Amino acid sequence: MKGTLTARMAQGVNLTPQLLQSIRLLQLSGQQLEQELAQTLERNPLLETADAEPELDTGEDAEVAQRETGAWDELPEAAFLSGLSGNSAGGGDLDDASARIAEGESSDMRLRLLDLLALSWRKAELTMAAWWLDRCDDNGYLEQPLQALLAEGAACFDVDQLQVVRQRLLHGEWPGMAAADPGECLRAQLRMAPQGPANALAARILAEHLALLAAHDDAALAAATGASLEQVQAAVALLMSLRPHPAQAPAMAEPAHIVPDVVVWFAGGAWRVALGRHSSPRVRISAHCERALSGTGGGNAVLRGLLDEARWLVRGLAMRNDTLMRTAQLLVERQRGFLEHGEEAILPLTLREVADAIGVHESTVSRIVSGKYIQTPRGTIELKRLFAVRLEGADVSGSAVRAMVKRLIEDEPRTAPLADEVIAGLLARQGVRIARRTVAKYRDQLSIGPAKARQSRQNSQQVAA
Repeated sequence: MKGTLTARMAQGVNLTPQLLQSIRLLQLSGQQLEQELAQTLERNPLLETADAEPELDTGEDAEVAQRETGAWDELPEAAFLSGLSGNSAGGGDLDDASARIAEGESSDMRLRLLDLLALSWRKAELTMAAWWLDRCDDNGYLEQPLQALLAEGAACFDVDQLQVVRQRLLHGEWPGMAAADPGECLRAQLRMAPQGPANALAARILAEHLALLAAHDDAALAAATGASLEQVQAAVALLMSLRPHPAQAPAMAEPAHIVPDVVVWFAGGAWRVALGRHSSPRVRISAHCERALSGTGGGNAVLRGLLDEARWLVRGLAMRNDTLMRTAQLLVERQRGFLEHGEEAILPLTLREVADAIGVHESTVSRIVSGKYIQTPRGTIELKRLFAVRLEGADVSGSAVRAMVKRLIEDEPRTAPLADEVIAGLLARQGVRIARRTVAKYRDQLSIGPAKARQSRQNSQQVAA
């Protein structure tokens, strides 16, 4: 076998620490940025808060800033960065770059549960738990009959141990996990619930009268169990408090008030745009420290490193604010109709169109609008809401058509709700031609029932009155 030597050219992204810091600043919301800068000010004594307007970069600094903006525009999305390894172009300690850019709880319920079990379970038990979870659907139920799965697992594990692990999952951190059916899931949760007088009756209803429970027939349940109606109602209330599916959603952060990153208002016959106070905190390098270090040459490596870090932070912060401001100004300019007339006037607009208009990469626009809010006379909304997909074959956005459907249903005669075909016809008269199924799709997104359901609800309200 003869070895050969070939030359090959390839392009790669060199993820320097400065570039990663620029990406991180770009994605932070106003509140997150304020916290980040507070921590940096404590760590770096060369930085200080600035009350006055910062001076614009000129000469060499402006040229460097322009090069860095172009550098991050060429970066792939954060999802791609998550796959970088120690052998990437960045190399070394940059292999965990994606974790520093964005980190959150996994949306995969299997990974979340295994992370939780890893705190107390042994490795062999975790392996069998992963085997069971891989055979569960997204709701946490077994996808195949239990006996068939046990026969399959016998080729890899001890069947008795496999059954023990399933029982531990069934009555563990997420009660009902790996249940064969909803009845087994509810029974597992009932055993884990605080014991009380209603538990025994609730367990009996689950075991013997599941059909009556599904029919919500409390009187029939009372007759079948020999219990009083009050006892049956207490047992049913206990059962209704259980989770219909064992899989638990990711923990959500506690709701908090929203601080806008951008503020827009109408004054002097035009729409004005400004960054919010929390979105544009000002920091600068201490002048006397910079002057002192400028004459030391390379004498003090630690202080020179802090000075370089401070310069990169100030430059990256200025680029972030400039990109956010230009993006917000263009969004307000393009969506002026939405600000003045409401949802029906929102125009089709994509990330690429905004990126081409302000001269940056599409991924930069995606990062700068992620998690950012804009305060408008119509309320505080996400910047992403000002983007809208063009409806196929029309010059309007899907969001505008959905708002039109909502208005037509709200204004419909109470005694004669509009059918989907009628709504499609009314929109066609306005120049918006969509199919009946498209109207039904938007109506479902608005959580509005069909015409027959709305008519039945209206008749019930009239009878009750």
